[in-house]
Amino acid sequence: MFLSLAVLGSFLVSQVAAHGGVTSYVIGGTTYAGWSPYNDPSSQTSIERPYSTYDPILSPTDAKMSCNNNGQASAHQLSATVAAGTSITAKWSQWTHAQGPVMVYMAKCSGSCTSSNSNSLKWFKIAQTGLISGTLGNGQWGLGQVMNTLSYTATIPASLAAGEYLIRHELLALHQANTPQFYPECGQLTITGGGGKTPSGSYLVSLPGAYSMSDPGVNINVYSADAQTATTYVVPGPAVWNGQ
Repeated sequence: MFLSLAVLGSFLVSQVAAHGGVTSYVIGGTTYAGWSPYNDPSSQTSIERPYSTYDPILSPTDAKMSCNNNGQASAHQLSATVAAGTSITAKWSQWTHAQGPVMVYMAKCSGSCTSSNSNSLKWFKIAQTGLISGTLGNGQWGLGQVMNTLSYTATIPASLAAGEYLIRHELLALHQANTPQFYPECGQLTITGGGGKTPSGSYLVSLPGAYSMSDPGVNINVYSADAQTATTYVVPGPAVWNGQ
């Protein structure tokens, strides 16, 4: 029994270590501390929205799907001022899953983002990296890049209208057959400059609501026989808005 408990404990520790969340942002050469999910939330100040765990969200319709929380800002929420056209690098302190896409979304707040619930916003995608090369079962993925560098860089569209926004980084881990794991975290930005443009129509989605378990990019078994020869992967969600 002791041996079984020890093995189980080791397994659980390894599973926690495999998970992760955004822990900081680098914007225009400045590093902004992210949220610390296992520390006292009442004493934290960060541009990142609060979240409580590195554990995954297992359903695309989960109420926490927008920002891995209840949609609210923290008690001492900050925002970073960023010029349109600036690159933003999200960083993770740990990540070990190599199969799956990386996606970056933004959402414009109608007024103050601090008083906005992320579940009520309309989101648009500004970057994504899915299957880069090879096959679904034995290929190079966006998550593999995150695993190797613990970072992902996206650029705010230069034409984006000024205003208050949330930025959302999402890792979709596909290492368990037909059991997707979603890892989204959000930060608050005040965008300056820009060209006054915002996306519309099919570029805008709700979160939750953008995905379903029936989506081919969500309900997938990378260990199936077909996956060993398939070279095409459809990243879930809307097309990337390039600022046009």
